[in-house]
Amino acid sequence: MGPPGAGKGTHAGMLAGEVAVPAISTGDIFRAHVAAGSELGRTAQQYVDSGAYVPDEVTNAMVRERLAEEDARSGFLLDGYPRTLDQAAVLDDLLATQGRDLTAVIVLQVDRESLVRRLLRRAEIQGRSDDSEDVIRRRLEVYAEQTLPLITLYGGRGLVHEIDGNGDVEAVRERILQVTYTFTPAT
Repeated sequence: MGPPGAGKGTHAGMLAGEVAVPAISTGDIFRAHVAAGSELGRTAQQYVDSGAYVPDEVTNAMVRERLAEEDARSGFLLDGYPRTLDQAAVLDDLLATQGRDLTAVIVLQVDRESLVRRLLRRAEIQGRSDDSEDVIRRRLEVYAEQTLPLITLYGGRGLVHEIDGNGDVEAVRERILQVTYTFTPAT
């Protein structure tokens, strides 16, 4: 978890490889469903095309399907899900029906101005003209309103591991791995 631009996607892939579980990104799930032309994909695409968020019921259904796949049976790493308390409740129910629990929640902490700079730089590199500074700051507000409460929820369960996400990728990677080895079972 972490705000937009904190490096979640970058580090999720690395960590998933390190602990030999799939990184499950809602963005990747959306793209796979759209590419496959599934009903969920067509529904999600309608929202994305209009600039709206994909509703929880669609996102939850896609995540439910993905977590039921064989490669996720022995574990998984979620990237971009849950984003709201409602999604967290659905995830809790889903995991309970599968007889599983969350092991840990890694939260990347990056100061707001660094995030704005990172996202502006990413928008420039990727040619994303819709990611203006105003839009980026609004995305950070939405994160604070909708996703930060999850850190309190999971913190109350003793699952949160906060990581300083400032600095170069390798330094952050090392911080994540130091914490990861405290909750990853030996194989």
